[in-house]
Amino acid sequence: MEHSPAIAQALTEVGPRLKRLRTERGVTLSALAQATGISKSTLSRLESGQRRPSLELLLPIAQAHQVPLDELVGAPEVGDPRVRLTPRRAHGNTVLPLTRQPGPLQAFKMVLPASRDTPNLCTHEGYEWLYVLAGRLRLVLADHDLTMGAGEAAEFDTRLPHWFGTTGEGPVEVLSLFGRQGERMHVRAKPTARASG
Repeated sequence: MEHSPAIAQALTEVGPRLKRLRTERGVTLSALAQATGISKSTLSRLESGQRRPSLELLLPIAQAHQVPLDELVGAPEVGDPRVRLTPRRAHGNTVLPLTRQPGPLQAFKMVLPASRDTPNLCTHEGYEWLYVLAGRLRLVLADHDLTMGAGEAAEFDTRLPHWFGTTGEGPVEVLSLFGRQGERMHVRAKPTARASG
């Protein structure tokens, strides 16, 4: 079957995109093979472009990475600029991605439950900006323990020990901007041990 130049180009970009996504997340071929049930050699051939992508291969990979299939194949934009808000659950929080494209900055709306009120400080590369939409946010940053209300914002270097959550009085809605390291930490990663501060 012959494809249009745009489709042929999209197909040749699938392999490098799959490899980039896997390596950015620090996932080995072996771990991805175990998560998807696809052999390591098939995954390797798919990433190198030696194997044609198919739905049978791409759907389990998209599910393992928890990304839409569009992100794997680089589906062309159809002209609608609206972001389809698809809530995800991460560590008991509801996270709504507000950006579609991978890039240096990602935006999220987060709804933190009242039960997220016990500080568990962490550090990672990056920089973060928070804006409280509703509720009362508790931000612990190095030696500071702050309470922020709706309309207040904070920005900080995430290499400092930090944690944010609720005061325990009720849920909090927050807008958050951060780079990839922050996205992995807050949206996808497993909780880490408390950093010394």
